[in-house]
Amino acid sequence: MSAMPRRPRGRQNLLLRLLDRLEGEPRADALIDALRDGVRSLPLGPGRDLLHGRWLGHPVHPLAVQVPIGSWMSAAVLDLRPGRSRESWLLVGLGLAAAAPAVLAGAADWAELHRRQQRVGLAHALANAAAVGLYAASLACRVKGRETAGRTYGFLGLTAVGVGGMLGGHLAYHQAAGANHAEEVPQVVTAGWHRIGPVAGFPAGRPVRRAVDDVPVLVVRETGGTVHALAERCSHLAGPLSEGTVADGCVRCPWHGSVFRLSDGRNVRGPATAPQPAFDARITDGHVEVRLRPQDGDDSAGDARETAGQGAAATQ
Repeated sequence: MSAMPRRPRGRQNLLLRLLDRLEGEPRADALIDALRDGVRSLPLGPGRDLLHGRWLGHPVHPLAVQVPIGSWMSAAVLDLRPGRSRESWLLVGLGLAAAAPAVLAGAADWAELHRRQQRVGLAHALANAAAVGLYAASLACRVKGRETAGRTYGFLGLTAVGVGGMLGGHLAYHQAAGANHAEEVPQVVTAGWHRIGPVAGFPAGRPVRRAVDDVPVLVVRETGGTVHALAERCSHLAGPLSEGTVADGCVRCPWHGSVFRLSDGRNVRGPATAPQPAFDARITDGHVEVRLRPQDGDDSAGDARETAGQGAAATQ
């Protein structure tokens, strides 16, 4: 009799188990709360949206870290060759100078994350802080002519950068921090008009949640009859916009305060860096109907406009 094949083990590898434990570890939560409150209290004004990357359409932090990482990696390559000490310490110094704006952008984003993401983000920040400290020691040694110690500290700093990068990758890709949480809406909502309920079910001025193809949709009917509809889950971290506040033609997310324009879904204040998918709306036979608005470059854009009067909103 032939032996039965062994069943593959369904256990996670050690790294994923450690990261899962890190996500669920509450002992640093008091420190996280203090740091979060401190970052939020910084008098950054409009600079906060600049750091979030609302102008760029995605977070600035991943872009900002390229300079210090690239500089330090280049310094490590030069450290493997004799006679290039001056170039190495210049690159180490450049990386240290460029780390400051990267840290500030990362802190601004981190303060607006969920708790499990903040726990991983804190470990990511500590690894990067260790890297900065090691590179500062490396630079100090190089300036004093202690090249061997400077190179040693540099390689240790690059190791810390690698650990921080791994944690940052887990944060960005496994935990979806910084991702657009409304990106899938245009991919899953079918074309055409969808009836979502009678007009009486949408009290004037109040946000109402409905669904189209199982996709939550925020609907707001103005006092004059104009109807607006947006994807209901906030692009920042999927907060429920239907539980937010409506004022001045905008809706404010109840979780982290992102503000979106009801007429077209544009994000007018962060931390959201991506707009909300918008729907055209109309009232037909006493019922509200919505249709996903074509995005720029959509080949079906010409077919999606049935009449000139049907646009961002419809009136009764």
